[in-house]
Amino acid sequence: MNDSQTYDLNRIKDEIADSFDEELEMQMEEDRLDELVADGMSGPADQTLDRKIYFRELFRLQHELVRLQDWVQHKQLKVLVIFEGRDSAGKGGAIKRVTQRLNPRICRVVALPAPTNREKNQWYFQRYVPHLPSAGEMVLFDRSWYNRAGVERVMGFCTREELEEFFRSVPEFERMLVRSGIVLVKYWFSITDEEQQFRFTMRIHDPLKQWKLSPMDMESRVHWEDYTRAKEEMLARTHTEDAPWWVVQAVDKKKARLNCIAHLLEQIPYGDVPKPEIELPRRVHHDDYVRHPVPGEMYVPQRY
Repeated sequence: MNDSQTYDLNRIKDEIADSFDEELEMQMEEDRLDELVADGMSGPADQTLDRKIYFRELFRLQHELVRLQDWVQHKQLKVLVIFEGRDSAGKGGAIKRVTQRLNPRICRVVALPAPTNREKNQWYFQRYVPHLPSAGEMVLFDRSWYNRAGVERVMGFCTREELEEFFRSVPEFERMLVRSGIVLVKYWFSITDEEQQFRFTMRIHDPLKQWKLSPMDMESRVHWEDYTRAKEEMLARTHTEDAPWWVVQAVDKKKARLNCIAHLLEQIPYGDVPKPEIELPRRVHHDDYVRHPVPGEMYVPQRY
């Protein structure tokens, strides 16, 4: 290796540190939200994890997720993970930490909008089927067909007959998915009434987070007890041996993320994938090649 290919150890360390910046930035954003509490808002006083412990465990678990991803691709597994829970329960934050260091071609997130008029008249599960994982893929559903058991039921978007048909169909539908070879894992993120109110209040006071509040979110506060009854029936009627539910205690976001990722890793036995040694090929130089300068007006102004 010549001098131009020799890299300073500090440069390598800097590059590794830079790779952690996204998580640090997200955590700084959450810390900024926490500062809004100083304005007189008070939330649940649960003790959270020490930051050093949180980051150490998160990065360790994310390293394992990369190994799992390699295994899924190597063994051509089909993995489907469903994330459900109340509004502001922390599903999105957990999904971000799962996917943060993974290949988006292997691990993708599905968050479907409200159904179109055409989709409303299809078989209920039809709009979800095209997004199911193929061999070598991990798919994370940020909400799923369980919308029917939750928001559609509470807000009157489906009839009682449609709801009953859903409860009859789900065990069979999920049993077919599992028989087809799909590894199905279902998570319910659980928060308290007080915690949801606290998180909504912080969003109201934060202009960078207000976009997360929809009219449906506001209605969810009014219908807290209706959503509770709906959740209880959903868990009771769709928790099966083939596709069990796993409840994540999510009042503490950091603990919820770590617990969810650690549990997910335990659901799929994985190991190291044999990889060929990679050697960077030498760059080819041609004597007749002349690099032409880029016109100065094409550059983005260097303000920083």
